[in-house]
Amino acid sequence: MCHHCVIESVKERMLNRRQLLTGGVAGIVSATAIGATPSPAIAKSHSAISAARVADMTHTLSAEFPTYFGPPGFKAEQKFNYKEHKFNLFELTINEHTGTHMDAPLHFSADGQSVDEVPVKNLVVPLAVIDIKQKAAANADAQVTPADIKAWISANGPLPEKCCVAMNSGWDKHARSDKFRGVDENKKMHFPGFHIEATKMLMEESSAIGMAVDTLSLDFGQSGDFATHYAWLPTNRWGLENLANLDALPAKGATLVVGAPKHRGGSGGPCRVIALI
Repeated sequence: MCHHCVIESVKERMLNRRQLLTGGVAGIVSATAIGATPSPAIAKSHSAISAARVADMTHTLSAEFPTYFGPPGFKAEQKFNYKEHKFNLFELTINEHTGTHMDAPLHFSADGQSVDEVPVKNLVVPLAVIDIKQKAAANADAQVTPADIKAWISANGPLPEKCCVAMNSGWDKHARSDKFRGVDENKKMHFPGFHIEATKMLMEESSAIGMAVDTLSLDFGQSGDFATHYAWLPTNRWGLENLANLDALPAKGATLVVGAPKHRGGSGGPCRVIALI
């Protein structure tokens, strides 16, 4: 099909879509006006959404967002623009592990679940937030330890079943500065993460299926062996890195919704992560 034909086809479809939406909205308004009862599915959905406060846990993805290895992990090239073509379209080039993203089990295992194989039931889970901001402010190499988990349990009760345990180090506030990677004169990185002993405790003493951090890695920046990655992910548990806005959430009681990508065989990928409180 010729370029001109494609554009004309898009214009026609956009017009038809506008007419359909206008008619659909008018139908809803008319039904409401005459006292019609909405379908149970619509009513239930509306009730569920309006009953919860929603928090966005996702950094905006751009070429400027810091990456573990340094070079940009995201590129957006505009192929069509509204002024010339009457629609916008970008071609994206993305490193799977850029921005707020999932580490699928396959990321650090030979045969773990790829991102498209993670069961959807494991992507809507209770959230437990462990706050280590105070010690992270004093030491960029701070880690979540078994003592931190025990303190959380003492204050909040047992970890929820099939939950995600998130580290709130306050590091999301540094996402636009060099401190986020924390590279020193020896080219070593400094940022918080999960200690391997805390990781083992979660695996042995809880049913947690997700681990989340507000930094570039589940392991702290100085890790040379990725011990937490190698222990956690091969058991078909997943991880989230570069979460934002954990301060907006309670220690317990929020539900995490992970909008993970679903590309075949993927080791992870950028996510839209939200929390319902």
